[in-house]
Amino acid sequence: MARYVLSDIEKNELAAVADEFLATHPVWTPLEWADDIRAEAERLPVGIRRFLVSSRAAEDAVILLGNLPVDEALVPTPPSWEVAEKEAAAIREELVLLLVGSVLGEPFGWVNQQDGRLVHDVCPSKGQENSLTSASSRQQLTLHTEDVFHSCRGDYVALMCLRNPEAVGTTVALVESVDFPEPTRRVLHQDRFRFFPDDSHQVVPEHSAENPSALADRPHEVASVLFGPEEAPYLRIDADFTDAVPGDTEADTALREAAGLLAAAAERVVLSPGDAVFIDNHRAVHGRDTFTPRYDGTDRWLKRTSLVRDLRRTYVRTKSRSRLLG
Repeated sequence: MARYVLSDIEKNELAAVADEFLATHPVWTPLEWADDIRAEAERLPVGIRRFLVSSRAAEDAVILLGNLPVDEALVPTPPSWEVAEKEAAAIREELVLLLVGSVLGEPFGWVNQQDGRLVHDVCPSKGQENSLTSASSRQQLTLHTEDVFHSCRGDYVALMCLRNPEAVGTTVALVESVDFPEPTRRVLHQDRFRFFPDDSHQVVPEHSAENPSALADRPHEVASVLFGPEEAPYLRIDADFTDAVPGDTEADTALREAAGLLAAAAERVVLSPGDAVFIDNHRAVHGRDTFTPRYDGTDRWLKRTSLVRDLRRTYVRTKSRSRLLG
């Protein structure tokens, strides 16, 4: 893992850039201002920019930044992302994440996820404790590629911690840490797997434990789990939203074996307030430990966005100059 901890001077300089930007943009519409935010990122301290550019070039699978500015008078953790959106909760922290993230790539969102927002709120919500979404808490989020179903999924998933009193761990497994047996590797490199939208996307039909077969009726892509350079392959997998092409028992066995090997190689990354992690969505998979929410305003709270190294990929797919995929 590559790690950089900001000095207090760098932290204050970054906070000043964010505050000046917000002062001249009183209505917080990050989709509208994304290009301006990217330009402002050039004002960040050179040490931060050099570290992130070097990490991108090296294709570091996990990139950590520490000591980012978080408001000392941070508002209580919202009870849902909808409330966070309505109240414009912690918008300076959203901007900080976008500023540093813009050095690595271009932020984008999804039309059918959190109301098309560029930055998402990750916080536990009542009634969602056992869901397979970031609003859950008692349900383990298994290792997965973010937005596994889409060919234009992000190159990085970015998470910035605002609050984490129970030290809930983010689990991460690197593809390079797994030695797949050759017969399994050969199958995983073939287009014998189906990739479905996860439950955070508003898609039909509804998928649940009571109606698991509904997943197969969702739009999906057929592709390989491993792809790219043979000597250092990239990875695409989500045990809950990936399956083998129907009737392909060999691919099903390989998929289960791959999920098990990745789980065995997983490490925990515990984020503290002011920490941000950028996970290479091609070279690593991530998940989250379980925890018991309090629902008293002190629960774990993260900001999340996805970054693509080349925004033109999304333009080609959507046939428009939009940062929102659908």
